[in-house]
Amino acid sequence: MALATAGYALSPIDLIPDFVPILGYVDDLILLPIGIWLTLKLIPLDVMTRLRAEAAARPAPPASKLAAILFVGMWVAIGTYMSLLLLAFD
Repeated sequence: MALATAGYALSPIDLIPDFVPILGYVDDLILLPIGIWLTLKLIPLDVMTRLRAEAAARPAPPASKLAAILFVGMWVAIGTYMSLLLLAFD
């Protein structure tokens, strides 16, 4: 079920094509959450409990302020560049 859900999410072929206004995205908004919910319901309770305990026992990854600054700076630079490109076409 998890593979089917991921395959549908990543597939370029949809039940309703995305270029159809509004309805194109409605099938994704309905079918993907149902697929995720069904996948979680099919996982046995003892497996889910064990995996959640393992995840809680792991230490949290260190937060990197430098990485955050680099990513925000990159997005600001890309936004500025795209804005300048749009203004150049006026």
